[in-house]
Amino acid sequence: MKLDHHYTMTIDGAAATSTETFTVINPATEQVIANAPDATHEQVDAAIAAARRAFPGWSTTPLERRQALVRQISERLAEHKTDFAALLTQEQGKPLADAESEIDRCLHWLQETAKLAPPVQVFTDTADKHIETRHVPIGVVAAISPWNFPMTLAIWKIAPALVAGNTLILKPSPFTPLTSLKLGELIRDLLPAGVFSVLSGSDRLGPWLTEHPGIDKIAFTGSTPTGRAIMRSASTTLKRVTLELGGNDPAIILADADIEAWVPRLFWAAYSNNAQFCLASKRMYIHASIYDQFASAFVSYAKKVKVGNGAHAGTQIGPIQNQPQFNRVRQLLQDTHAQGIKFLLGGDVPDSKGYFIPIAIVDNPPDDARVVAEEAFGPVLPLLKFSDENEVVRRANDTIFGLGASVWSKDLDHARQLANRLEAGTVWINTIHELSPTYTFGGHKQSGLGTENGLAGLLEYTNAQTIITNRGAVKSID
Repeated sequence: MKLDHHYTMTIDGAAATSTETFTVINPATEQVIANAPDATHEQVDAAIAAARRAFPGWSTTPLERRQALVRQISERLAEHKTDFAALLTQEQGKPLADAESEIDRCLHWLQETAKLAPPVQVFTDTADKHIETRHVPIGVVAAISPWNFPMTLAIWKIAPALVAGNTLILKPSPFTPLTSLKLGELIRDLLPAGVFSVLSGSDRLGPWLTEHPGIDKIAFTGSTPTGRAIMRSASTTLKRVTLELGGNDPAIILADADIEAWVPRLFWAAYSNNAQFCLASKRMYIHASIYDQFASAFVSYAKKVKVGNGAHAGTQIGPIQNQPQFNRVRQLLQDTHAQGIKFLLGGDVPDSKGYFIPIAIVDNPPDDARVVAEEAFGPVLPLLKFSDENEVVRRANDTIFGLGASVWSKDLDHARQLANRLEAGTVWINTIHELSPTYTFGGHKQSGLGTENGLAGLLEYTNAQTIITNRGAVKSID
């Protein structure tokens, strides 16, 4: 299969177009790169009906066969890695090397998730009675993926849903639908018809799926406000939900930090994927005794990083992915200036083609400043001083979010004590952004509901079912 510039949805194992389309923009050039089909309500109904028809056969397909087919998805994708990476850079904006890494992660997640199996727990196994709890598939899953990691966060849903025996409809972001549409085309003949569909569409499509009575579960990655709206939609039929939402992740750098060695790692903790990353370090608390030295080294490193078109050699940070987000970040910068807060680097946006915002570093703003309290989701980072560890724990936890956090110190025991006090689903010590298909990831507070990855993530796509078997005589109740 060659990745051409014609894009079709996948419904019931076949190509589907639409009488309506929407444009997809390359954020580095602001040029239209494709017209994607805008699914109709009738096509939503058709995809869900096909998924419901396919569910009985797929859910009873032996686990080993489902696992093998998920591995085959990885093998097919690997054959087209170069084309998918180039397309990902075009539609998302990230540097080509980062796009290639994203495809590699997808291959790894597919292969490793295919090794997982829902457990059966036996409580009683006697001559008279057998009691066990097993995990059965839920039904039809609507997987809604975002624009920051379009492939990765789609695969995080596709792989466990299929292994667990569900059928699935993928809805990519309207800003980055192209790689998902091509994935649908790539594996259209691999899975039974109706097991995996891909619908692209404008803002109307998400609510159609989340409100539809034929959907049994929603798996969503995106903003916290949208997550709340999805919970409201899901409540009418008590759909199962997994929500991976926003974050305002703190990084705490203690006084004994190895500044020279750790600054590059901490820079990319904040600015990886142009900081369009729910797990990006968005508030960096630095002990007052090293603040000036750390800030100077951090700014010096930032000045060497190349921002530009992701398709160009040497680019390390691409553009903001879409114009609405570009405008939000630009307004945040304007507000920070208006508050009289000092920038150590950047803070202004050039009037040029593409959604480019230079790296911005903010010097010790107050905790109630928007640049601290809000999730920027762009290349803007506040550096914040602290002196007292109880104070910094309180400040780090003073947020509605609880996705990730990190602590940096040469004293690992002390760092662990501090990490234990942070309200976050994942806390890293002297590292960051280590994620795996083998262990659990999820948010606390308003950063999400449920988990992804590992066995716990697989079980999010199942219902527990307890079976009690009486092996003895049926007792009379008289």
